[in-house]
Amino acid sequence: MPLSDQKCKILVAEDEPEVLSYLETALKCMGYSVESARDGDEVLAYLRKSDFDVAAVLLDIMMVNRDGLDTLREIRRLDRQLPVIMLSGASSTPNVVTAMKIGATDFLAKPVAQEDLREGLRRAIEGAATLRPVPQANPKPLPEVLLGTNPRMREIQLLLGRIGWSEVPVLIQGETGSGKEVIARELHAQSARANKAFLKLNCAALPSELVESELFGYERGAFTGAFQKKAGKFEIAEGGTILLDEIGDMDVRLQAKLLQVLQDHEFQRIGGKETIKVDVRVMAATHRDLQKAILDGSFREDLYYRLNVIALQVPPLRERREDIVPLAEFLIKKHVAPGLPAPVMTLDLKHAMMTYHWPGNVRELENIVRKFAILRDADSLASELHTKAIRKPVRPILAGEGLGQSPEGADASPILQQVTQAKRLAETDAIVAALNSTRWNRKQAAALLKIDYKALLYKMKKLGVEDRPDPIPVEAEAAPKTMVARSAC
Repeated sequence: MPLSDQKCKILVAEDEPEVLSYLETALKCMGYSVESARDGDEVLAYLRKSDFDVAAVLLDIMMVNRDGLDTLREIRRLDRQLPVIMLSGASSTPNVVTAMKIGATDFLAKPVAQEDLREGLRRAIEGAATLRPVPQANPKPLPEVLLGTNPRMREIQLLLGRIGWSEVPVLIQGETGSGKEVIARELHAQSARANKAFLKLNCAALPSELVESELFGYERGAFTGAFQKKAGKFEIAEGGTILLDEIGDMDVRLQAKLLQVLQDHEFQRIGGKETIKVDVRVMAATHRDLQKAILDGSFREDLYYRLNVIALQVPPLRERREDIVPLAEFLIKKHVAPGLPAPVMTLDLKHAMMTYHWPGNVRELENIVRKFAILRDADSLASELHTKAIRKPVRPILAGEGLGQSPEGADASPILQQVTQAKRLAETDAIVAALNSTRWNRKQAAALLKIDYKALLYKMKKLGVEDRPDPIPVEAEAAPKTMVARSAC
């Protein structure tokens, strides 16, 4: 039986008489009974008096006396699970984000279309119905050591407890290997969807055509090789959660289709005409700077704001050094062979772990630990890490940076600068000598140097080696070869 047929009561808080009248009429036409309030104080007074006998609250963000945000905070102190849908104008996006962090179930933009209102209430009330009788199927708690004691990680832990039960999208950002998927799984485990599927798709690991078919499925005959109908992850994860890993690498065309699913909760399979309704919570993770991607046109701004309702920034392992040794000890116990005692880390190995810069983050630490669990040679592993730590740390490449850029610069030590300069001069001398010996025939020079022709052109440009402006006289060629390079300093 549809929820509206059960005469669910909706409490509407709106201080604009015309908007309030429209909402009351629309809700009654849908079969709901309606109570109204003109500010937050009236909302709270009604809820306390009626012992929360409403199925959901429609709450305008901007109201006189007590506004929607203050009202929502007080509602959440009284009841964590009552569905509260925020009504917002186009200019109140920051307030919408704040409301979601406080605990709003969903939000609808004004003016509210009747179909959006119907679907929003359906999702909110059905979600609350599954949440109240079945609190959670006792999900296995995440070991505390995986999140650590670092203050920034503690903030993430606290936020997980506040937003895990919510239905809003979450964007998890951080370097590769920093633990974004672990956090996404913990969010799922703390939600009302904990006993449903958690599916992950890496958008960077597959071509865009395969990403589309994996997400949305396809009909038989939709393309060559589609011999039978296939359900996509959105269908399979019905009632559960999908993690879109490396969302920053998703093709722009696909981003438009994903946006439709987030907005309308429906899609069509590839080659299909049937519209499929889905109830799936979407989380996204990326190591890229999506705001830079928006500027260069590789990521849709509207999708970014849909996904970025709540954003979590995971710090790299080198910025949470107090967690390295406890995490390593936990991973040793995880990966040691059954029946064997766990190898013990020496003080030197612990020190090496603390001084190493961990460009691969937790994923690299786990690989090192697995090696240690097998070989059990603490001294050799410590020596390996000490050697790596002496080298200059590799700075992660950020979105928008060119592949030819180098971390060499003012932060380099004087010795490194001297070594770099000597290397550049040696390369320049070798290239100019090869060019002079081949009368500046660059293809012959590349063969002489045993490098690719395009690599030679790249090196010439990088080192500032000019093309020979005039033919070299025969008598000049007999003289000692000279450099015709600009200073690259």
